[in-house]
Amino acid sequence: MSINTMSPKPAAVAVDGKEPFTPEQIVEQLRMLRQHIPDFGPLTVPDARSLRKTAHVDARFMQAAINTIGAERAVSDAIGRSADVVAAEREDVGRWSAVEDELRAMLQGVAAATLTRRHRLGLIALQTYGITRQLVRNPEYSALLPHVDGMRRMNKFRRRREQPAVATAPAAQK
Repeated sequence: MSINTMSPKPAAVAVDGKEPFTPEQIVEQLRMLRQHIPDFGPLTVPDARSLRKTAHVDARFMQAAINTIGAERAVSDAIGRSADVVAAEREDVGRWSAVEDELRAMLQGVAAATLTRRHRLGLIALQTYGITRQLVRNPEYSALLPHVDGMRRMNKFRRRREQPAVATAPAAQK
């Protein structure tokens, strides 16, 4: 994998030819979309756990249940739904599953883009530290010494001096 570390990639232009959305605009759009998703909302861990087993009923079992609902009106009346309504709900679940997959892929793409941006910034900071360390060797750039010292203290990548091993006195023999 190659990452362009020299300059940021220009933002892709939207299909409609307009400028790309800002992060704030995307958040606004996602919040708007959220209002249009039926049954949207987080579940507590115990609630999700209790729903999960029944939610993953075998597809053949589900089809057999739909067939049974369609075969006898008494079953349809007891369930409160016709076979056609249940079959439509089953199809709807498949369609929402596609939305879920697309959102998961989008989340992974956004996370990768954010990681790339963080990498680019981290590289700039490390390059700045390295260049500044070289510059302060020249008295002309002595004003940068406090900056180098501050970066040195905060640099989690710096080499630490090994601490000498503390010799322990041998235990007294009896």
